[in-house]
Amino acid sequence: MAEKSGNTGGTSAHTTANGGKPPFPPFESHTFASQLVWLVVSFIILYAVVSRLALPRVGGILAARQKAIADDLAAAQKLRDESETALKAYETELANARNKAQAIGAETRDKLNAQSEQERKTLEDRLAIKLAEAEKTIAGTRTAAMSNVREIASDAASTIVQQLTGVQPDAKAVETAVDASLRG
Repeated sequence: MAEKSGNTGGTSAHTTANGGKPPFPPFESHTFASQLVWLVVSFIILYAVVSRLALPRVGGILAARQKAIADDLAAAQKLRDESETALKAYETELANARNKAQAIGAETRDKLNAQSEQERKTLEDRLAIKLAEAEKTIAGTRTAAMSNVREIASDAASTIVQQLTGVQPDAKAVETAVDASLRG
């Protein structure tokens, strides 16, 4: 295809492969060598700028970050060790407190048992004394009652015999009979 120029009378001899459009500039073969030179120059300049300015900053940031991470890990490990030490100390103190509480409980229990035993013995002694006194009182009362019973029995027997027979019995015979009946 021939392309027409702006003047009316002539035709141009310039033709293109893709329907009249010029090719994409990087693909033009006559500019390829200069493009490679500018690519190398641009790369070297970009590399220099990045290696001199950006990389040290990024490296510094990464180093600072790595140092902060290491410091944080060291601090965390230190705190962990301290907490484990504190936990062990707490468990030791807790075990000591439990042992002390058990010892105090056993001591208190023994003391209360001894006190209870002493009070029990004291009460037993008091009861034994009261029981002995009560037995003495009972024996005295029995003796008094028996002496009264003997007299009452003698009087009753004497009166009964007199009422039945009309004769007054001998006092000595009545007492002998009452003594025999009380013994047997």
